[in-house]
Amino acid sequence: MQSMTTEETPITAQPGEPKAFARTKRVKVVLVLLGVFLFAMATGLGLHSLRNWNSPPGLPSSANSRAAPLPCHSSACLDAATRLSVAVDPFSQPCDYFLFTCGSSGATRGRQRGKGTGHLSTSGEGERTTRREDRRRKTENDTLADRLPDRQTLLLQSIKNILETAVGLRPPDHLEEKARQFYRSCMDKDSIESRGSEPFLKLIQQLGGWSALGWWNRTDFNSTLALLMGQYGTFPFFSVYVGRDPNQPHNTSYIQIDQPHFQIPTEWDTQSQTSKANTVSLRPFLFSSLQYLTLLGVPSMTRLMHNGLYIALSSELAKESSPLHHRLQTNRLYQKVTIRALQTLAPVIDWLGCLEATFHPLPISKSDYVLLHNLPYIIHMSDTISKWLLRKEMMGRVPIQTYMILSLLQTLLPALDSRFRQTQRNLSVALGNMEEEEPRWKHCIRRTERGFDQLLSHMVRDRAAHEEADELVRNLYSSVQSKLADLTWQDEDSRNSVLKRVKSLTPRFMAHIDKETLAQLYSEVVISEDSYFSNYLQSLLLERKRRNQLFSHQHLQSDVLSVTPLLSGRNIIFPTGMFLPPLFHPSYPRALNYGGLGFMMAKDLLHLLLPDIHTQSGSPESVGGCVWSQYISVTEGPGRMGAFSLSPSQKLEVWVQYTALQGALQAYQNSLQQHQSDTSLLDFVHTHLFLISFTQISCDPYPYSQLMTFEPSFLVSVICANSDVCPSRMTCRKKTLLEPGSC
Repeated sequence: MQSMTTEETPITAQPGEPKAFARTKRVKVVLVLLGVFLFAMATGLGLHSLRNWNSPPGLPSSANSRAAPLPCHSSACLDAATRLSVAVDPFSQPCDYFLFTCGSSGATRGRQRGKGTGHLSTSGEGERTTRREDRRRKTENDTLADRLPDRQTLLLQSIKNILETAVGLRPPDHLEEKARQFYRSCMDKDSIESRGSEPFLKLIQQLGGWSALGWWNRTDFNSTLALLMGQYGTFPFFSVYVGRDPNQPHNTSYIQIDQPHFQIPTEWDTQSQTSKANTVSLRPFLFSSLQYLTLLGVPSMTRLMHNGLYIALSSELAKESSPLHHRLQTNRLYQKVTIRALQTLAPVIDWLGCLEATFHPLPISKSDYVLLHNLPYIIHMSDTISKWLLRKEMMGRVPIQTYMILSLLQTLLPALDSRFRQTQRNLSVALGNMEEEEPRWKHCIRRTERGFDQLLSHMVRDRAAHEEADELVRNLYSSVQSKLADLTWQDEDSRNSVLKRVKSLTPRFMAHIDKETLAQLYSEVVISEDSYFSNYLQSLLLERKRRNQLFSHQHLQSDVLSVTPLLSGRNIIFPTGMFLPPLFHPSYPRALNYGGLGFMMAKDLLHLLLPDIHTQSGSPESVGGCVWSQYISVTEGPGRMGAFSLSPSQKLEVWVQYTALQGALQAYQNSLQQHQSDTSLLDFVHTHLFLISFTQISCDPYPYSQLMTFEPSFLVSVICANSDVCPSRMTCRKKTLLEPGSC
């Protein structure tokens, strides 16, 4: 046996001691030392394994905690746990789960519409696909039923919860209570039904009556028009709004005047360059207007006459309207004229009086400029009204007044009983609109937002603005920048140009209005919980105030129903409504926030920053093709991998969503590097919980999934095949789901 190292004391036999005994003693000492060494090695390996076991995959051990993540017990987490408890764990059913489509969402519809890009484009393939889908249908339906709705619906549900939750004992004139009262009055269908058409008929009396009902004080045409425009947001003969002039460098706001949205269905005649009533749609339109007259109590003996005159005037006014593409070709947009010049061009309208009423209390003068978007129509409209006003009594002012009354009815129709709304719905269906009518609660939230947008934005912000949201935005934007830097660019100039632009942008949350300004804005608003019609009229005045704010450079965007980021100058604006449960909560495990909302935000950022990335980089095409080939290898077998191809837009979307998932995961890992801890949910931790969160929202159809040829949750299997971040290999009994690749 070799001697010990120089640092160890040699063992030698003592004088008089037998040699055999000495050898035995040396062997025992060596064995003891060897046992101690092996025990120490085993203990060290055990501790190292335990630390890695409690660590999120893909992170260096120095960043991980030795203790297992604590479970989250907040009320928001308990709700999330209830939702996830019935969800499918992608690592427990890897054989079938990632082959599903998104049911009736845009992804499936997009694939069925596409020709030559999906499975249904080859002979016999449809039959095999049908058999395969039949085998999966029950499991798929159960799985998709557990998915979260699209982002817009989730936001509306969150706002619904805010409006329906009472906050202590607050006086009726409290700002937030005004929005809640408006919403409740909209939801009170019994009260609305019981009033019928009475509120609208009372309003007609206040406007001076109506000849169709037998009484009319013959109010001046322009005074009635100014009242409709100023008090009731109704623009019968032309539309008025505020906007910028794209031809000017100084983003000055101007009054914009355009052709109105005609109720009568028209079609464009390319030969005569005029619009005419659509003969196929004219009959249901005539029936609907006749039905409105009936509901308003117009006597049968005069009903047909008023309806006929209304149709005739509508048809004549619409002749000079034209579609946008024609106005673009003929340079009819953004024609700048003064109000004084407009008065000369279209003299029948008292332009200064009508615009003063529309923008009260803002000062308007004849020297102010307005932008016209169809001057030939404006001139034709003025001439037409002049001719009708000069005709005999039967054909004179009566049709003009009826036209204005029925235009007002269209504005106020949502506040009337179901008979009016059903008449409108019947016409919409007859004209080919087969979309389902949205639930009443959604309609009432959208109506509340139109009048109380800034107040509602403030209410949402109070519940959504958190430091955790700010951290999510920062980490995600940094991760997206690093992904863009890794792309293969066509040349160095393209790379530098894009990266410089992305670096110059600043992510921000949507600006909000302080409470003082809110109080001033809504101080004069009086809401009655038992009269939706009067509340509706109040909301029209609030819309006028909002329109007036557009003239101010300090106007703050408050689109509370927005669910995607937008570019504004050098800022990327993130709406606060994005950061609400169930997509986001500050008490959630960060894996839940990053895996769901983080993925969707990364996807939106890539679309926002690089709308034409395919012209500057080859990465989208190569990565999209690689992921598609992996999908084909699983669904059809290796022999079919070259049988199908994706369009450029589909390859781009596959790249966007795969890169977004990678970027969101990288952002989450960076977050763990910074904080070195995260909570758990249902014993799911870190990357495992991150990927489960992603699969719950990957069917969100808003707004790009129609380009995906497979359900995005399949990307989990690609992530697991191309990296070591997953908690386990995704294997089936027969074969590995995907062989390791390099997409």
